[in-house]
Amino acid sequence: MRDNKKVIYWLLTGCVLIFIMVIVGGITRLTHSGLSISNYKLISGTIPPIGESEWQQAFDLYKQYPEYQKIRNNFTLEDFKGIYFWEWIHRLIGRLIGIVFLIPFLYFLITKQLTKPTVKKSIILLALGAFQGFLGWYMVKSGLVDRPDVSHYRLAAHLTTAFLTFAYTFWVALDLIFSFKKEIIKVGFKNLLRFTFAILILQIIYGAYVAGLDAGFIHNNWPFMNDGHFMHESVLIEQTPTYRNFIEGKSGVQFVHRNLAYVVVVLVIVIWIKAKLSQLTVYQNKGVNLLLIMVGVQFLLGILTILFLPKAPVLLGVLHQIGAFFLLTIMTFTLHRFSK
Repeated sequence: MRDNKKVIYWLLTGCVLIFIMVIVGGITRLTHSGLSISNYKLISGTIPPIGESEWQQAFDLYKQYPEYQKIRNNFTLEDFKGIYFWEWIHRLIGRLIGIVFLIPFLYFLITKQLTKPTVKKSIILLALGAFQGFLGWYMVKSGLVDRPDVSHYRLAAHLTTAFLTFAYTFWVALDLIFSFKKEIIKVGFKNLLRFTFAILILQIIYGAYVAGLDAGFIHNNWPFMNDGHFMHESVLIEQTPTYRNFIEGKSGVQFVHRNLAYVVVVLVIVIWIKAKLSQLTVYQNKGVNLLLIMVGVQFLLGILTILFLPKAPVLLGVLHQIGAFFLLTIMTFTLHRFSK
């Protein structure tokens, strides 16, 4: 029997590893550890420095780049070891994901345990994984030239690709889990879910912009940005021309991220209300109900992050990212049940 349970477990294992990598990536970003390893060695880089001599060499290499020279020139070797760990574990998990995807795929392929559609989908997954690795290197490279920080555009590309790779992996697994179960397809409902999925991806992109620009450390009030204003005056004056405020200005990016959250919440409520007025299957109902619960949790996490971020940036930032991940997971599941 092809496309058996072992294939499903393989795909779901990949989903779990991507989830772990995204969380570790979030910690790496929030602890500003991402530029601690300035070179990339596919094989030898798997092993961290051993002994004081190797650690000193790695630290001396770090000293050659802007992050140390401009903002961390008071760092000791022990400080460096702390930030090195998170970037090293992040890269190690990336290598592990590559192995977990590639070797079982070749085994399933050779033993003819995959159908042709699954082979094609798996090749797409491998391509997405390789592209994600390239984006990680491309992102780090942007922080090694003049600015001691990575480009928020490249950070957004790296994070969004990770989310999409997870969503597609989960979708392929769902194809196999529900291969013999068809749902009632409601075109209008499916299109509404597709639109909401697209807005959620846009919100994730803006979340990466907020992280990349450290835009969460300003306007730490809710529901208004500051001084009772829906839109703070700085939103429109940080950058010129005006449109750049909403993709490069800290206030503008936070403003968009705040208000896209309202849009996502409203869309999910509309989906839930339409579901209650429709005749849906068990899995469709479960998906819609979980979607409403998770969007509420994520919205609350967003508010708490805004209010308390300066005091606990790592914990709140990671929880908010986990919430986004779970929300995307449930959205993918729900969309799948209205599409097959």
